[in-house]
Amino acid sequence: MNPSSTYEPFELPDPSELPPMKASVRTVGRKATITKEELFQAALNLIGPQKSIASLSLREVAREAGIAPNSFYRHFKDIDELAIELIERSGLVLRQILHEARIKAIKQNSIIRSSVQVFIEQLDADEGNLSLLLREGYTGSTSYKQAVDRQLNFFQQELQEDLIRLERINNSKLSHPDLVAKAITQLVFNMGAKVIDLPQVERKEVAEQTMIMIRMILEGARHLDEAKII
Repeated sequence: MNPSSTYEPFELPDPSELPPMKASVRTVGRKATITKEELFQAALNLIGPQKSIASLSLREVAREAGIAPNSFYRHFKDIDELAIELIERSGLVLRQILHEARIKAIKQNSIIRSSVQVFIEQLDADEGNLSLLLREGYTGSTSYKQAVDRQLNFFQQELQEDLIRLERINNSKLSHPDLVAKAITQLVFNMGAKVIDLPQVERKEVAEQTMIMIRMILEGARHLDEAKII
């Protein structure tokens, strides 16, 4: 992550303003018109464990979307532009989901378990937003990795705000909440990259370990004696 990245205030749009990105069946024949969302979905349909967005061709996406290649250029100049916008779009959708989960969890003091469970659930979601971020963040091109890093910075900032709010409710305080949020964000996304191709039983075990490590980070930050830091 790049700490110097500019952080934009967390103002998520109304979920109704974000068209759903569900798996769709390709239309037989070519469409006269195409939307960005349909092109995003076509790209998501094509990527998976053995194929990243970096390996897609414009013709593949056009064929999956059911359009002539020239129609692609009405929305994007090339595959890279589509990929970066899709990464940003996926990050926004996922941040909305996790933010809502944390808001509900704060009321029940279960922010750690709820967040990790929702994160794991998103690995199997039809939309594929999380798997896209995980794969491109570790195996994508430099520009794709930078786009993912920008999204992780947003996750980090939003988690920091929620942690400070939760600590205030519990009459406690974290040392360096920015570093705490950064450590947890990196830990959880590393966990996601590790378990994405694992069976459910093994995922659950790794998730439980991750929750324990998050608690260790939080407890350490609550009792940190900075005078003893070497």
